[in-house]
Amino acid sequence: MTIQHQRPVGPRTLADRALAASSLSGALRAAVASGDVRRVVCLVPDPHARFAAVEVGAEFFVDTVMPSGYGMVAHVFGWNPERDPVNASAVDPFLGGYGDLTLRPDLATLAPAGPGAWFVVCDVEWPDGRPVAEAPRTLLREHIAAAEKLGFVPSVGIEHEVTFTTADGTPITDRRVDYAVDGLSPMRDVLADVHAAIDRLDLGAESARGEAHPGQYEIVLRARDALAACDDAMLHQLAIRQAAAARGVRAGYLAAESAGTASSCHVHLALADAAGMSMVAGAQPTEPSTVFGHFLAGILRAAGDLTAFWAPTWNSYVRLRTAPFSPRTLRWGTDDRTAAVRLVGRGPSLRMEARFAGADAQPHLVVAALLAAGLSGIEERLPLPAEGRVVGDLARTPWDALTRLTESKLARALLGDAAVDHRAALLGEELNTGLDSVTDWQRARGDLRA
Repeated sequence: MTIQHQRPVGPRTLADRALAASSLSGALRAAVASGDVRRVVCLVPDPHARFAAVEVGAEFFVDTVMPSGYGMVAHVFGWNPERDPVNASAVDPFLGGYGDLTLRPDLATLAPAGPGAWFVVCDVEWPDGRPVAEAPRTLLREHIAAAEKLGFVPSVGIEHEVTFTTADGTPITDRRVDYAVDGLSPMRDVLADVHAAIDRLDLGAESARGEAHPGQYEIVLRARDALAACDDAMLHQLAIRQAAAARGVRAGYLAAESAGTASSCHVHLALADAAGMSMVAGAQPTEPSTVFGHFLAGILRAAGDLTAFWAPTWNSYVRLRTAPFSPRTLRWGTDDRTAAVRLVGRGPSLRMEARFAGADAQPHLVVAALLAAGLSGIEERLPLPAEGRVVGDLARTPWDALTRLTESKLARALLGDAAVDHRAALLGEELNTGLDSVTDWQRARGDLRA
């Protein structure tokens, strides 16, 4: 029994996603009944850009989990990367008693996980049925719905850069490999396994290439609806990490593997109407429409205050401070990779590329923040600044990012207190942990003082 799980290209409304989920529900039930599917892996995007997972028997999934949900400890939204609890009031609701949240599988996300097994990405609710406001997928769904209410359907393409290294962080090529052919030879075996894993997921890859730094590579998915774009980008990361680890190779998604390098999460975003017609291009095929100009203006206005969403870790700021193609100031430009927001394509393919998020950013939160900011520009009819004009900057340090986020009335108006306070709590924990740590850099610098 074949489950036709492939994602459609381009915009798709939440209602159309629900129809697809209904169809896939029937296909999954049939595959379970025939014995072709024996296990389902339920995935929840956590705040650290990774999945929390629970694996259930396929019959139990269709009989119980699909109609009634399943429990997952609320700790998932109150932990740090080491899975230790975060000591902050903003995460206290997730740690009191370590009770369960309810998983609600989104069947539109089905993807093959291996022989007899399938992945499904889930939304989460409190036991009384309330959505978990701090959950990345909840926040994104909320802002997609807000866009649709205004008559806009977003489509998104996400580009993640990954660096393949040995266990100690040494890149497995010793030179830059952007657009290389022979230069990728040291990566040949791991890339063969990576591509095989990506092909098994069958999520609609667009392109792949060597990237700018030693050991760096990029696999791009085709544009799709915003939820699918973020879910599928994380599924790609999971498959890539697993394939690399099987060869003893580390697949790194640090924002900066070293000073002067960068791995990014570039987000291509377009708006269409309910019929799927692009609303991006204006009178000229490479110029933004009035409404998309407002959208860009909203993003440029809010991006500085929202730096903590684009740059959520200590390492994020190495990228923003030292990497030459990582934006520091906020401006837009036509096909300009030095700009924070690049306008690229023409006519029906015209779109924006937000270039400020690092590879360590949580993609659902990044896209939710972009939509919230852009929609505010449309609602307020903000004028688009002149091309190339600098209108602000990103935070240069995590302390500045934390202050700007927590003190920003705009950030709270766009994303709500719960999302802002949760992000601030996690960034604060990141800083405290960094300040409590002793590194090789500190030892070497201390020895120079002897």
